[in-house]
Order: sequence, then structure tokens, then C-alpha cells
Amino acid sequence: MYTRPLANLIEQLQRLPGVGPKTAQRLAMHILKRPEEDVEALAKALIDAKQQVGYCSTCHHLSADVICEICANPSRDDAAICVVSDSRDLIALEKTREYRGKYHVLGGLISPMDGIGPDQLNIQGLVRRVSSGKVLEVIMAISPSVEGETTTLYVGSLIKPFTKVTRIAFGIPMGGDLEYADEVTLAKALEGRRELDF
Repeated sequence: MYTRPLANLIEQLQRLPGVGPKTAQRLAMHILKRPEEDVEALAKALIDAKQQVGYCSTCHHLSADVICEICANPSRDDAAICVVSDSRDLIALEKTREYRGKYHVLGGLISPMDGIGPDQLNIQGLVRRVSSGKVLEVIMAISPSVEGETTTLYVGSLIKPFTKVTRIAFGIPMGGDLEYADEVTLAKALEGRRELDF
């Protein structure tokens, strides 16, 4: 149905997360219609990102440098570390523009079913950072899944001897209706309640 090079392009695009056969076909057709310099720029950006982007030696966030921009920023608060499972969560938190501390990216969640134990995650680096005595609070910002809860409890137990450990609140999103929320979300919303300031 497709000539071999086009079929190969569609097949490769389908390997991307969230890209099904129709989206892959649409993207492939779009790429073919673009000027050659645009396609070359896309290919170069893909190769450059793969070759140049690694992990920050301090927090394990994606970085083209040994130390990421957040860790290198002197205006960030060294006394607070927000722990996330991966860089996508860090980016989501940064978009809020509310948090001014540092981060630590675990690189996943503890999941025995998937063969992922604590040794496969960046936990020991966090313990070293916190045990210095300079960190006053560690905020656990990990999704409330079974794996997330396991990871939060495990990591929290390791760092609790050194500093205060908190977690972000979970609950009803803005504009959400209570009647459509599930029981776990409602329970977390009640747990994470706080006093109103008037």
C-alpha cells in the first residue's frame, strides 16, 4: 500500500508514545510535504537531543550540561527539595511558577511487578543530599498510584531521620464536581484539607 521508505517512516513514528497508525500516517504525510531543509532540521534536532541531552549529576533532571539550570541557579532555595518520579513531573511543577526550591528526579517508581526495585532508582543520591543537614524540607510530589505510594513511603522512611518530609495534597481539580469524583480522590481531598485564611 505504501512505498517502502514511507511505510518505514510510518512504522517508526508509531513507536512514539500516543501515536497510533492514523496519527503516524498524518505526521508522515506532513513531513513529506515540508521543504527538505525543514525535514533536515527535524532530523538534526532529534539526533542532537539524543546525543547531547543527559542527566544532571545532582538532581538527575534532563540536562545538556553536567549541572542543570535549576541546580546551577543561585536564586533557588537549597533548603527545599521536591522529589518527583521523572522530568515530566518536574516540568509540570515548574510551569506553576510556585515552587522556588531544588528538585530530585528518581527516574521511575518502585514496581516489583515490573522488576524495578529501589536500587534501579536515584534514591541514594537523594539520601546523600539530605543527610548533609542543609535541607530543611523534602516535598514528595509523586502520583498517588500503588507504585507511587510504595515509593513515597520507602523514600520518606529513608530521609525522615534527616529532615522534615511533606507531600503534595491530592484531591478535586478546580472546576471538578464532587459527584463525579471517585472515593480515593475524595478521601485524598479530605486528607489534604487546610485551614482557610480570611
